[in-house]
Amino acid sequence: MSSKKGYSNKILKILAEKPAISLDLIKDNKDPKTGYALTRSIKNLVESGCVEILQSDNKSYLKLTKKGKNKLNCIRLEGSGVLVPNTWDGLWRIIILDIPEERKSEREALRYLLKKANFICIKNTVWISPFPYEHLFTNIKKDLELGTELMIIVTDKLDSETNLAFLKSVKK
Repeated sequence: MSSKKGYSNKILKILAEKPAISLDLIKDNKDPKTGYALTRSIKNLVESGCVEILQSDNKSYLKLTKKGKNKLNCIRLEGSGVLVPNTWDGLWRIIILDIPEERKSEREALRYLLKKANFICIKNTVWISPFPYEHLFTNIKKDLELGTELMIIVTDKLDSETNLAFLKSVKK
């Protein structure tokens, strides 16, 4: 991972834990090389729409945007720190998407995340997985204010035809 990408990822992870962080923390960095890399990373994150700069009381703050939350979710799914059991706990995770056309970019981002989380599309808007990612998608649902546009179902029973269709999809 390049150091610039590493700084960007670290900034996103820090912002995920706090409502905002002061830019003074970055300006106070004594190492010119690190300070430059941090400044470039912030500039790139702002230009890409992942973070925004807010002004308050003569201070500047960085705040994570919805796009930044999506990017952070992708980083979490790709990271080596993801701890998802690879043994089945007997529960199916079913996600149903019904996101309108005017929110197409969010819908596409969610589909991408579902694929990264090894969900399989069994119908146009229905995704299924045996892996316990429901908490991640619950947070995404809350962050994107999706209400009933994204439904998460965790169940231990599927009809035999759906179960068979899923198993065939997995073997492809």
